[in-house]
Amino acid sequence: MRRVAGMVHVLSSRVLLRPTDPERSRAFYGEALGLAVYREFGTGPERGTVYFLGGGFLEVSGRSDTPPAPGPQLWLQVADVAAAHKELTAQGVEVLRPPKKEPWGLVEMWIADPDGLKIVVVEVPEDHPIRYRPGI
Repeated sequence: MRRVAGMVHVLSSRVLLRPTDPERSRAFYGEALGLAVYREFGTGPERGTVYFLGGGFLEVSGRSDTPPAPGPQLWLQVADVAAAHKELTAQGVEVLRPPKKEPWGLVEMWIADPDGLKIVVVEVPEDHPIRYRPGI
């Protein structure tokens, strides 16, 4: 395979979270959001758990004394944001903003994890340009 000079060939990626309360965060991501576990490692309360995120991964491991700084956010695409809203509300997840169609055409709902990390749950409508891929 030909590589462009200076370009890193990324084989995999994941988002790393260092929560203030790892067990609480594992309950949120694994039970409330229902993310499937990719793998677990280590032992004890600060063990690592890696969850599937569609085409990527979310690793919850270690511990932080403070919540993450404002800025990082997760973008999770779902097939039906209204159904996700209903399921997450039933799980007791606080919805920061209910589903709403944005001017850019996506339907978005906002929630937060136990440390306040903002998560946008997105539905891409059938007619949205993201779904249009010429030649495929």
